[in-house]
Amino acid sequence: TLFRSVASLSSSLPASPDESLDSNLQKLDELVGLEELKKEVKNHIDYLNFLKLRQEKGFKDSERINLHSVFTGNPGTGKTTVVKLLGQIYKSMGLLSKGHVKEVDRSQLIGEYIGQTAPKVKKAIEEAKGGILFIDEAYSLAREADDSKDFGKEAIEVLIKEMSDGSHDLAVMVAGYPHEMEIFLKSNPGMKSRFANYFHFEDYLPDELHAIALRYTMLKNVHLTEEANNYLSEQLMEGFRNRDKSFGNARYAISIIDEAKMNLGLRLMKRA
Repeated sequence: TLFRSVASLSSSLPASPDESLDSNLQKLDELVGLEELKKEVKNHIDYLNFLKLRQEKGFKDSERINLHSVFTGNPGTGKTTVVKLLGQIYKSMGLLSKGHVKEVDRSQLIGEYIGQTAPKVKKAIEEAKGGILFIDEAYSLAREADDSKDFGKEAIEVLIKEMSDGSHDLAVMVAGYPHEMEIFLKSNPGMKSRFANYFHFEDYLPDELHAIALRYTMLKNVHLTEEANNYLSEQLMEGFRNRDKSFGNARYAISIIDEAKMNLGLRLMKRA
């Protein structure tokens, strides 16, 4: 239940020469839930098409196409999945040459000693060229307390410079909890202005978690009895009601099925 193809900007817009754009939007459409996000991404794609059309028609436009994005939300809300689909969408639109995703975290960007951080960040950027550099839990690069021994600030400065000077054929996408990402974006005066796109991922509702779990049972070739299905629904409802910001969302739903499958296997092996 996430995406049909994007509505055309106007009747004058040509059909996309690359059918993979429609197929990737269809994949997005098939994801469970995230209805508000779907609308935001549709608008985002439409506006990118508008900017592309202006460029192709020769309009002098001060606004550059900027793919750098911020994703906020709790764990397991589909951020990585959507980032990967956006990489392929941007490729099919001719905005990125490869469309792959280079996913990194703090440990892959920060050095232990002076002089180690900048080369690590530049290496990650180089490997992401043509696609997306995706930094999950990006707020871990910025410490609220000023720590002279922490090299997160250096990593952020290198990133900002690259996003300003050499960001052609590269999208930098950062993700994390909403509050912590606000701290990250305020950690450097030039940070917030480098990101043009902001997307928020809501927690899945209990019926959406149930749909995700049932899809996963099909993937794992597991059949639920009616009793087991009712129990699953109750567990997901309880988990949702008691959730905090560390609630795993889709990961939580999948973990219930994995645990059930493991318990089934152990019971069967004991009988053997």
